[in-house]
Amino acid sequence: MASNAANWREKLGSKLGTPQEAVSAIKNGARVWVGGWMSVPATLCTALASRFRELHDVEVLTFLSPFSWDKPELLQHFKVTTAFVGPRDRAAVRAGQIDYLPVGHYRDGRLPAGLDFEVAMLPISPPDEQGFCSFGGSVWFSPSAAARAKTLIGEVHPEFIRTGGDNRIHISRFERVAEAGPAIAPPIMPRSEETALAAQVICTLVGAELVADRATLQMGVGDVSAALPLFLSGRHDLGIHTEILPGGVLELMKQRVVTNTYKNVHPGKTVATALVQMPAEELAEIDGHPDIELYDFTHTDDITLLMKLDNLVAINNALAVDITGNVCAEAMGPQIFSGPGGQIVFAAAASITNHASITVLPSSQLVGDIRHSRIVAAHPAGATVTVHRTFVDAVGTEQGIARLTGKTLRRRVDEMIAVAHPDFRRELRAEAKQLYGIG
Repeated sequence: MASNAANWREKLGSKLGTPQEAVSAIKNGARVWVGGWMSVPATLCTALASRFRELHDVEVLTFLSPFSWDKPELLQHFKVTTAFVGPRDRAAVRAGQIDYLPVGHYRDGRLPAGLDFEVAMLPISPPDEQGFCSFGGSVWFSPSAAARAKTLIGEVHPEFIRTGGDNRIHISRFERVAEAGPAIAPPIMPRSEETALAAQVICTLVGAELVADRATLQMGVGDVSAALPLFLSGRHDLGIHTEILPGGVLELMKQRVVTNTYKNVHPGKTVATALVQMPAEELAEIDGHPDIELYDFTHTDDITLLMKLDNLVAINNALAVDITGNVCAEAMGPQIFSGPGGQIVFAAAASITNHASITVLPSSQLVGDIRHSRIVAAHPAGATVTVHRTFVDAVGTEQGIARLTGKTLRRRVDEMIAVAHPDFRRELRAEAKQLYGIG
């Protein structure tokens, strides 16, 4: 349970200091892991950034950062590398001022190649009576980062919850710690009303047609897939093994829609690496919940483990899908927008084992006053194919479900055009004729 011990500061003794004292352990030439999303120690990052005049050759490793490193004075003194681009570093990545490291496959306990560092700054709870801290509701890569780093610096959050799984670390591992200051809001773009309405239709279709009883679900981060729990009340004995756990899953557990009974890996447990966009009251209920476990991202997304899951259904978002089924989820042309995250491994595992790799997206999007199709004849030059069409079994839009498994190119084109926005179907048909000779 979340620590309520009044004397936790006394227990930390000489380890506890100001944020500036904590980051003084970082020297010139260091490579520093600062985590991503809600696993970023924002107070320590602020303290580290304030030392920009005295430090040189320091590399900061992050992903989907809520802390903005995109400031001229910081980028002159720090080299910043991100493994997943977000709103606060997107412009700098596109300008070549922040480096992007594409990462898409994982093995349990092993950080991907390129993520090498000596220092890790991690947000943690106060220690319990035995000296163990939790990583709260955002484990992400913290356990594997702690195992890799020679020096650990902690940022203490008294409000952090505790869960089972791989969600604890002993305070003795930390050289220095500081108490967290004001939180930084996560980098989440608001959904438009049009997207929210499309998500309701898509999730209704996916929940009714593509999610069977006893399936084990993965739901990727994004405007559409994260809304799915609200549309699963008619299912039975579902399991959850996912990266992010969105709001609504706890209610499904109470309703016995999610029981995890038929999972053959972590049976009986809802498994994730982070709790995302979850109300405070739901977080409080998850604190100490015996059937919810959080693990390192390299465990939840280990493809060798995912291949062992029976009835795995992977549901992920896309920026665009071409008319043969190739999914782009990380770039707009050559302009990096996000990253692959765990989408590749979940899609591949679900497709290989269960023909159940599902991509969801609105069929179109208004940009200003102009409507653009998100079902495209071909991805533009420089765009990344995040998931190859051979690992895409179905594509859902508010226009319907395109079922692609075992379909010829001609039939795939027919299926995809049928779920495109009606305003673009004739144009897509003409482009299919030009590209593939398919009329």
